[in-house]
Amino acid sequence: MEINLYATLRLIVGQKTIEVELKPGANAQNLIEALVAKYPSMDPELLDKNRRLLPQMKMFINGREVIYLENQFDYELRPDDTIDIFPPVGSG
Repeated sequence: MEINLYATLRLIVGQKTIEVELKPGANAQNLIEALVAKYPSMDPELLDKNRRLLPQMKMFINGREVIYLENQFDYELRPDDTIDIFPPVGSG
């Protein structure tokens, strides 16, 4: 599955779009876990002590923030889903 990364997350992996292998029936939480397994340096950037996405991180599936989806992180991913992950962005 392709994942689009933004800002500092791109710097960590060295590109804007990455591929992560997922089993059929995988959900949004499985995707986060697979991302961190493939890129361990992403762990402190993405996950809290309970291995959940940090609240300041934003994950969108098909243009909707995952926390607003009916099943949230239990949302079952489809091969054609568009995934975007954003770190907090500030301006001054």
